Amino acid sequence: MGDVTYGACCVDDLSARAMGCDYLLHYGHSCLVPVTADDAVTTTDDVKLHLRPLRTLYIFVEIGIDTDHLVACAEKNFGDDRSTIRLVLMGTIQFTGAVHEASISLKSKGFNHVEFPQAKPLSAGETLGCTSPRLDYPVEPSTSGGSGGRSVLLFVADGRFHLESAMIHNPELEAYRYDPYGKAITRERYDTPRMMALRYGHIQRAQHAKRWGVVLGTLGRQGNPAIVKHVRTLLTRHGRRHVVVLLSEVFPAKLALFRNVDAWVQVACPRLSIDWGEAFDKPVLTPYETMVAFGEAEWRSIYPMDYYAKDSGPWTNPYHASREG
Repeated sequence: MGDVTYGACCVDDLSARAMGCDYLLHYGHSCLVPVTADDAVTTTDDVKLHLRPLRTLYIFVEIGIDTDHLVACAEKNFGDDRSTIRLVLMGTIQFTGAVHEASISLKSKGFNHVEFPQAKPLSAGETLGCTSPRLDYPVEPSTSGGSGGRSVLLFVADGRFHLESAMIHNPELEAYRYDPYGKAITRERYDTPRMMALRYGHIQRAQHAKRWGVVLGTLGRQGNPAIVKHVRTLLTRHGRRHVVVLLSEVFPAKLALFRNVDAWVQVACPRLSIDWGEAFDKPVLTPYETMVAFGEAEWRSIYPMDYYAKDSGPWTNPYHASREG
């Protein structure tokens, strides 16, 4: 097929089935979306479609890095308090093996508190742009220049996108990124208060909207018809007229064509709204933000990055999968 895949959510099993394929090879990501012989999809009109069997082979990509250099960087930056510092390790999926290897070496060098938080069904230490672990233990910010008493996030990746998910979900943490190609460790920051203020402002604007558009993302499995159905029920209950639009990619120019729409909710990628919300002339909310707007969910002090995490709210994929199963 050779189509674009931005992440694990982009496995295009639905198109493969429509083309009559019996076997799908998905290259480069973890098997976030399980594909089984009795798979089914519920449409936005509450019609349950039983899909033809499709076997899927996920081809993982494991990139080897200089773990000795990673360990040396960690020692140089945090080694003075290695016996007390809590070192939280995360990274993108292609570096997971190297991160686990580095953890063994760090423990052998006296780092007594090395941890791999997990947001199931992801692997321990794995992070997506929309899903990352939320640390449930106390975080003690540093009041001095030293490392003692701190919980520190060391994230292995060659970019910031996935790291930002972890920083949004854990704003208390001091975050550092190790670039395995540039072989450098850098202190990373994210302006969470500004992001939260912007997103809440868009929620408040959308509350006054009478005509809504609901985007169902069709790029792989980004969009979920069950979430769309939930959102449509919510809008109908509150007397909001709405139209459903199917898009593979969401651009400001596309949504601007719908001049009669006052606000949007996009069931695709939460980061579209978080990262690019200011580029749209109308509010473009996530499912979580839409539920906040209509009082179905509370506005949390910690913005949830749990789109594919288990045991979360009705704005997430696993919530509806558990009820359909």
